[in-house]
Order: sequence, then C-alpha cells, then structure tokens
Amino acid sequence: MSRRFAYARWVLGAVLALACVPAGAVLPSEQLADARLEARAHQIGESLRCLVCQNETIEDSDAALAGDLRRLVRQRLLAGDSDAQVKAFLVSRYGHWVLLKPPVEPDTWLLWFGPAAVVALGGVGLALMRRGRRVAGSGDAPLTSEEERRLADLLETDRRA
Repeated sequence: MSRRFAYARWVLGAVLALACVPAGAVLPSEQLADARLEARAHQIGESLRCLVCQNETIEDSDAALAGDLRRLVRQRLLAGDSDAQVKAFLVSRYGHWVLLKPPVEPDTWLLWFGPAAVVALGGVGLALMRRGRRVAGSGDAPLTSEEERRLADLLETDRRA
C-alpha cells in the first residue's frame, strides 16, 4: 500500500512540475520581422504581468488580454518608442500592477514591505504569547502534602469506577 502511495505521489509531483512549465504563448503572427525589435519586445514582455493570470508574464500567458498587451508592446516599438516609454505607457493605463517588479514608491510600499510587516507582527504576537504563558506558569506552587493525599484519593476513586 505504501509503495503504491509513493508511486502516486511521484506521478502527482511530475504532473505538477510539467504544469508549471511556461507555455510560450507568443503566436507566430504576433512576432515582429525585425529580430532586434522582437528581442526587445520579448524582454519588455517578460517584465510585464498578465493582468488576468497575475503571476505570469504576458509572454507566457494565453489570456486574450495578454495577447492584446503583447501586440500593444510591439506596436509601440514599431512606432519608435523606447523600452522605458513602452513601460511608462502601460503603467499610465494599468498602474504599477502591470510591472512584475514595480518601483519602490509610496504607492507600492504596501506591496514591497507588507509581507515583511505581517511576518514581523506575527513574530511579535508569538513572542507575547510565549511570554504570557511563561509568566502565568511561573506562579504555580507545588502541591502541599494534603493536596497530594486528596489527589491520590480522587484518582483511586476514579480508578475503581
């Protein structure tokens, strides 16, 4: 039984690993004829988040909106925009969320420092809980001989019942 379970876990792990492989969703019809411009478009696309999938780049996503963004990036490059201008155009339309690595600005502080703050608050909470337990447990006095005798009587009565 455990051997069959181990095999099933291995198969599940392999399937999940294959599911994580990027699809490479750029269609041949979307690619630019100029190899240098296509390389720039691909590099820009790798730094932009798919607004539907959220944790995929627009280059890897099959979502329709990601395809629209890929075409928009390529149109802007054909129009002569620099990489920074293309990104600035997309940020002006979709906000910093479209960037996989947004800049550290007051608008994005929560995004950058929020997880660390949550971990720090959790650590402080755990430390306070431990401290509270230690303080509460330190006031316990050992049982007197009378209390020990009474406890033994109660245990004996409970054992007979």
